[in-house]
Parts: sequence; structure tokens; C-alpha cells
Amino acid sequence: MAKANKDNELRLVRVFDAPVKLVWEAWTEDKHASKWWGPRGFTITTKSKEVRPGGQWIYTMHGPDGVDWPNITTYHEVEKYARLVYDHGASEGRPPLFRVTTTFTDMGGKTLMDMTMSLATPEAAREIQKFIKQAGGDSTWDRLGEYLEGEQKRGDVFLINRSFRTDQKTLFKMWTDPEHLAKWLPPTGATMKFLSVDVKPGGTSRYAMKNADGSSMYGQVNYELIQPHDQLVYTQNFCDEAGRLAKPPFAPTWPDRMRTTVTFTSEGQGETRVTVRWEVDGPATAEEAATFHAAKAGMTQGWTGTFDKLEALLG
Repeated sequence: MAKANKDNELRLVRVFDAPVKLVWEAWTEDKHASKWWGPRGFTITTKSKEVRPGGQWIYTMHGPDGVDWPNITTYHEVEKYARLVYDHGASEGRPPLFRVTTTFTDMGGKTLMDMTMSLATPEAAREIQKFIKQAGGDSTWDRLGEYLEGEQKRGDVFLINRSFRTDQKTLFKMWTDPEHLAKWLPPTGATMKFLSVDVKPGGTSRYAMKNADGSSMYGQVNYELIQPHDQLVYTQNFCDEAGRLAKPPFAPTWPDRMRTTVTFTSEGQGETRVTVRWEVDGPATAEEAATFHAAKAGMTQGWTGTFDKLEALLG
């Protein structure tokens, strides 16, 4: 999250590659919001939604564990395409948890979403921040980004964001220096070793990964763009020990190649947000595309564990 203005506030900033009209409609129209609202794995059922001052959105969130979470949102300010102010987290007999102020700014075809959550005390803000992290709440905005991509017919993508308490230069090095990368990138319980390294545009690095069950996998990274300290673009694929293209043992219908775009954004006060965009690169069968789409919940879990290791290394 970005640096808040006050100790009792939490702030989140995202830039979506979509016009402000579409982002606004995705927020305010149930036909859109029902497709992305809530952490990954959650669904919602709306009883009613009136986006106007004094209006309410009454809905139930359905967790992947089968638990239902009734919610009542009450709107206080509604400025079309620009601003929403509402109380969040209420239900019958339960007062709201906090007030949200969200602004939407047109950035020439993109949209800056700036959200502030205001709580009664700094202690309450810290508790809610912990709860949001444990519940995977930030994946809500990843889902929104993915939904906006789909609505604009740009294909199926996976997005995940994470903020770290470090500067862009340090975080960029953690991604581009193989010695650092091998310490945190493998899934929890796995280890990674680079067999060859050529970190430059047009270069290829190859690695071996040993899983917790003792099995081994091999893969390679093909670098396309290295823009210190802002962005990395590379394709990656699984291969055999000799470097020949191969399917991973855990998913025989996984796409042959994936494209990864990693963007580093300063959030001020020594914090940097990483945005990972993952999508199929090149041709894929319908079955392979479906495998990628169905794996998003698992990818969120995997990246979360990986980011936890990176956070621990950064101290």
C-alpha cells in the first residue's frame, strides 16, 4: 500500500490500463462488479445496488471455504467518473468497519485509482491492514485489472501486486541478480540453481529447480527488455535438462511459453510496489488456455509465498 496521510488511514494506489469510464462502470454497475469484487476465489450475490448519496449496495460475499459474509455499503458522495465516498463492512446489526474515499483520474486512456480507508484509530488501521493481508484482500484489485483487460478484448492475463519497504534500485537488483533471485523465487519448499546466466536483452538464463518432494524441473528465461529500475519483460518456458522445450510435470497441458512483465513503482517513503503481469506467449490450444485460467488461484498462493520470502530477505 502507498503511504497514508494519517496514522489511522490506509492508502492504496493503482493505475489501470483502461479509460476512466470503464473503470467507473466496473465499480458501480453490478453486471461488472459481480465479476471481480472481493479477494481471489470469492464470489458475490447482490440483493440491491443504488449508487447515489444515501443509497446502499446490499450483497453477500461467498468465500472459497463456504463461509458467507453479508455486507452493506452506504454511499455518501457519488461524483460520476471521479469520486466515491462510502462506508464499508457493515451488515445487519454491525456498524461499518471504515470509510472509503476513492478518486478516479483520467490519465490519457489510463485511470489512476487512489483509495483511502479511514478508521477510528491507528490501532484499528493496523488490525485491518493485517486482516486484509491474511484474507488476500489486495487481490481484489488484481482481479479488477484482469477484468478490465478482458473487457477490452486484450486476452486473459494474471496480475499480482505487492508493496515492499525498499527502494526501486534494490528491488530491481533482487529480480535481475541471479544470486539473489535464486534465494526467493522458488515456491515454498523448493530450491533453485542457475545453470547459465546471460541477463541482457536477447540473452537467456537457464535454471534447475528441486521441489520439496525431491523431483527436479528445468526452465529458461529469455530477456526482452531490461529497463533499470522500472521494468523487466521476459518470456519463460519449461525444458528438459538439455534445454529442449518440455511440459512441466505438474501440468501436462500448461502453455509452452509465458510472457512476464514486471513493473517497479515507487510509492514514496522508501516503499516500492511490484506489479507482475503474466500471460500466454504465442499460440496455445484451448485446453492450454483453460489450464492457465483455472490456475490463477494457485498462482496467487504461490506468488504470495514467494513474495513473503522476498520480504523476509529485504528485512
